[in-house]
Amino acid sequence: MHVLVNGVRLFFDVEGAGLVPDGPAMREKPTLVMLHGGPGADHSIYKPDYSSLADIAQIVYLDHRGNGRSEDGPREMWRLSQWGEDVRAFCDALGIVNPVVLGASFGGVVALAYATRHPAHPSKLILISTAAAGGTHLEQRVKLFGRFGGPEAGALARRRFVEMRGHDATSLEAWSRLALPHYFRIPRHPDVARRAVSRPDVLQWFTRPGGESATFDMFNELHRIRCPTLVMGGEDDPVHPIESQAELAAALPPHLVQFERFADCRHAVIPDAPERGLAAIREFIQRG
Repeated sequence: MHVLVNGVRLFFDVEGAGLVPDGPAMREKPTLVMLHGGPGADHSIYKPDYSSLADIAQIVYLDHRGNGRSEDGPREMWRLSQWGEDVRAFCDALGIVNPVVLGASFGGVVALAYATRHPAHPSKLILISTAAAGGTHLEQRVKLFGRFGGPEAGALARRRFVEMRGHDATSLEAWSRLALPHYFRIPRHPDVARRAVSRPDVLQWFTRPGGESATFDMFNELHRIRCPTLVMGGEDDPVHPIESQAELAAALPPHLVQFERFADCRHAVIPDAPERGLAAIREFIQRG
């Protein structure tokens, strides 16, 4: 399905009913808005991993502008401030009130851009494997990719993160082949990548030299967040090392934040630890 949001048609999908029979009444479940990683990926990478949560929430999957099945819009609008504004406008267009917003990796950064601009809008935030600033802990990233993928993967990580090179099509292909598999401790089924709608243009734009991938910094805005926030991170995450996620959690209002660290997990907490990860999310959503 598509809906017009800020001048572009955004694709979304829905899993589970919002209203369910409960004795003599209809009970309304919370809405869980899913913001996918990337950029350049789509919502399908979270199916069916999160489907089991549909019994406690209506899940709404969103493809960001320029990603997946959504329209591009002007390339100059491929920026975090716009992606964050799109989340609020998308919810308004569909009549979603007080959503629980879950963002993983890049989606977590978009969730922060949204929540710091519209702090009264979400009821809860869930941030997985993400960071509040780019360009941090670069040597740790190189070290971890080298540990998991050997010298070639480590060299690619240095070229990508430290030297800010390697964002051309050939380098991105090498990254997908040699580094991307090490985002996961448990190898993902190849069909997950095959069925995803890949949009390399937006990834190249976001990670270009001087692009927001390395320059964004939201630490000065985090105090604006007003809702309970669950931060989840893998101890062995080579993309956003656990130090980045600990710094994010420490900068959030302490009475609102819950920080969960997952041993033996890399960048993909739910695929690497589905039972533990989904249990933490389930408990957080259901908590009063």
